Amino acid sequence: MTFDLETAASPKGLRRVAIDPVSRVEGHGKVTILLDDENRVQQVRLHIVEFRGFEKFIEGRPYWEVPVMVQRLCGICPVSHHLAASKAMDLVIGAVPVTPSAEKIRRLMHYGQIMQSHALHFFHLSSPDLLFGFDSEVGRRNIVGVAMEHPEIAKKGVLLRKFGQEVIRVTAGKRVHGTGSVPGGMNKHVSRADRDMLRHDIPQMLEWAQDAVNLARQLHMQNAAMHDRFGAFRSNMLSLVRADGAMDLYDGVLRARDADGTLILDGASDQSYLDLLEEEVRPWTYMKFPHLRALGREKGWYRVGPLARVQNCDVIPTPLAEAQRQEFLAWGNGAVIHATLAYHWARMIEALHAVEVIQQLLDDPDILAGELMAAGERRGEGVGVIEAPRGTLIHHYKVGPDDLVTMCNLIVSTTHNNQAMNEAVRSVAREYLDGFEITEGLLNRIEVAIRAYDPCLSCATHALGRMPLDVAVLGPRGAVLDHITKSSEGGIVRNLDAPVRFDG
Repeated sequence: MTFDLETAASPKGLRRVAIDPVSRVEGHGKVTILLDDENRVQQVRLHIVEFRGFEKFIEGRPYWEVPVMVQRLCGICPVSHHLAASKAMDLVIGAVPVTPSAEKIRRLMHYGQIMQSHALHFFHLSSPDLLFGFDSEVGRRNIVGVAMEHPEIAKKGVLLRKFGQEVIRVTAGKRVHGTGSVPGGMNKHVSRADRDMLRHDIPQMLEWAQDAVNLARQLHMQNAAMHDRFGAFRSNMLSLVRADGAMDLYDGVLRARDADGTLILDGASDQSYLDLLEEEVRPWTYMKFPHLRALGREKGWYRVGPLARVQNCDVIPTPLAEAQRQEFLAWGNGAVIHATLAYHWARMIEALHAVEVIQQLLDDPDILAGELMAAGERRGEGVGVIEAPRGTLIHHYKVGPDDLVTMCNLIVSTTHNNQAMNEAVRSVAREYLDGFEITEGLLNRIEVAIRAYDPCLSCATHALGRMPLDVAVLGPRGAVLDHITKSSEGGIVRNLDAPVRFDG
């Protein structure tokens, strides 16, 4: 992480602090903070500074290519996009429901993804802050530092992730960017040899996953006052749940609660998401801002992901994870837990749940044999919704009679959390930076708040409208000859007096 302080490039003489890039997250983003002369925080924003455009270049492609193509959004959560697109295309071709064998193999793949992603985030990306402290030496705050000082913790994290990757390999064909799921079902069964290999390691994985939950809980409780307060704010929460209210990370209906835990909506079909959600575009970031239509922009934004899911469901349908969930809920004394850092605890509960589900599926003979493909009446449009590691993921496609995609809309987990992440960084900045001399350790707290959401910034960059642009023409000695800016609304301004900043 680097940061700089500027005066000239900011309005009204305010100093500008930039954290660029935000480290230990997937993708590229930065935070800008505006300070007055007394170091009082005037503005804090999380900017997503890369533009990917997947929603546009999916158009015109044959529908059967899409589940493989969209995985290139990300190398960490490709399975989530692979399966969400497959579920949408199942509807397009009328293959609903898919066969029992296909659904169970997809579920096995998905829970392998949940397990490996949660292990990667907690152990590799977040544990250095939690184990060493937010102000610890920069060179120490990484997985190498954890391996040197806490080798057993690092070992468990690496091997838990490796097991999840192996589950993905035996179901998708490859650990990253596989091809196992296709519109209408799956293209292969799990081999008996692969099934036996995975079953052999399950007891060890269950033990280590429980250790991970205990570690996350212990780290939260050892500095409980700070962890409960850090970046905390009240918000709505959204997720899929099973029709009976149980946690289901592969399929279900939409449920939302308000900040007090009261149901806002329940049992809503994922196919009607456009009636429930609205997206807003702002000129200073490529990531959109969704909210619940019924509540409007100011009151309708929400959080997704592990913190929402473990509190939004009525029960986790595996015994070990449910016991841990009950202990988590007891920490809140009956109130909704809004602590940003509680995401880590909830995330490890879900990782344990994933191992339990994998165990169940490995014992199911349907993953070894049975029909893999379903067929039905073509309908031309479909919405696929899944609970990705980071939260609710929506894929929506329309396909023409020539089999080519005519429309693609994606609302990814990190986009749902956009307003929440901005609220978190504002909360942390006002508590820890307001009136103090700015240091790397204090700025790391901003990154800690962002990392708690495990954002996938590459996945989230799908802005609507025009791309903002800032172009400067310099003379041979560095003088500004021309300086033009174009806003996301398309307005163009020429300003030779405005300072020019280069990040090189």
